[in-house]
Amino acid sequence: AIIVRQRGTQFHPGVNVGIGKDHTLFSLVDGTVQFAIKGALNKRTVSVTASS
Repeated sequence: AIIVRQRGTQFHPGVNVGIGKDHTLFSLVDGTVQFAIKGALNKRTVSVTASS
């Protein structure tokens, strides 16, 4: 499922998240979406935790 549609990479893919050639982020598994800020450059990442 599509999580974020964007121009450029405002959000970067994390665990279980893929990125399309138009920078769309999509989930690779069913589960819970988590947004986080990581790294020295404060990049916004999107991850999906698989539901059990």
